Amino acid sequence: MIICGPLRVRLFASSSAVDTDWTAKIVNVYPDGRAVRLNDGAVRAQFRKSVYAPTLLTPGAVESYDINCSATCVELPRGHRLRLEISSSAFGKFDVNPNTGATIGQEV
Repeated sequence: MIICGPLRVRLFASSSAVDTDWTAKIVNVYPDGRAVRLNDGAVRAQFRKSVYAPTLLTPGAVESYDINCSATCVELPRGHRLRLEISSSAFGKFDVNPNTGATIGQEV
């Protein structure tokens, strides 16, 4: 299988907080179980509609999120599988979100 081009994940999810992050990781799973990340991305919920007009969440309401996972061009040999991992954090790669909805850098 050849995968070549931009990768985007459309996620429908809810949160109990007024803001959260959603991350998506596309992983190449080898026949022996090894897993290697192909690409990943994240979206901060308050910026799901616009980076210029943040909108907080209504806790419990399902929203749509588009997560840009960049582009790739890879050929997966027979027996390999793709795995999609969804999380609300990827600290170390993406900043921590305290889920308060406060202005970035001013959370306590």
